[in-house]
Amino acid sequence: MITITDIHKNFEHQEILHGISATFDAGKTNLVIGRSGSGKTVLLRCIVGLLTPERGEVLFDGRDIHHLTKRETTFLRQEIGMLFQGAALFDSMDVLHNVLFPLEMFSSKTYQEQLQRARFCLDRVGLSDAESKMPSELSGGMQKRVAIARAIALEPRYLFCDEPNSGLDPISSRIIDRLISDITHEYSITTIVNTHDMGSVRGIGEQILFIHEGRAEWTGTSHNINQASNPHLREFLKHA
Repeated sequence: MITITDIHKNFEHQEILHGISATFDAGKTNLVIGRSGSGKTVLLRCIVGLLTPERGEVLFDGRDIHHLTKRETTFLRQEIGMLFQGAALFDSMDVLHNVLFPLEMFSSKTYQEQLQRARFCLDRVGLSDAESKMPSELSGGMQKRVAIARAIALEPRYLFCDEPNSGLDPISSRIIDRLISDITHEYSITTIVNTHDMGSVRGIGEQILFIHEGRAEWTGTSHNINQASNPHLREFLKHA
């Protein structure tokens, strides 16, 4: 579980986040939605620890990420998996070595154990036959699946996905959604997904936080989002 309380973030004396509070449960797909420029990415970076808020706290199962020792921060970061908007694969490495990379950097496993884990993760995302391919040989959807395999290589407790369906066709998007959802439930991961894809919202939105101009304005699920009375959310849904 991740709990954020009263998060404020400024850039050049302009407040971007205005006291956002929320709880993101383990074993559920937690979606953060809102227009471009609403503060979704800034919030995600504050939660991950890439940005430090001016005020508020971010608790990873009771641990405040912004008040940990260097050693504690290192351990916590090894429990975090990241799926970036553009997949962010290494062009000079084949698929297998892209997935091996975090294991070689942070794992105490033997090389054979690392290989076994990397191949397990590739099989989990349906790409066991692609380990020798280069990223440039893969479709956008396949690259995202490799990125998911890499993100779960270290068996994370927390998974962050920033616009995971960006640039994908509808079929590939639903495949990525289903993988994220299945992995979240299978390993009881605390997953937070930034998205403006309404297919994702309606398909895997177990817990949804809607942000408008840096403020948390609505929380709910995919089952009750269409009945929401918040005018900004209704306008967002109309144009999404």
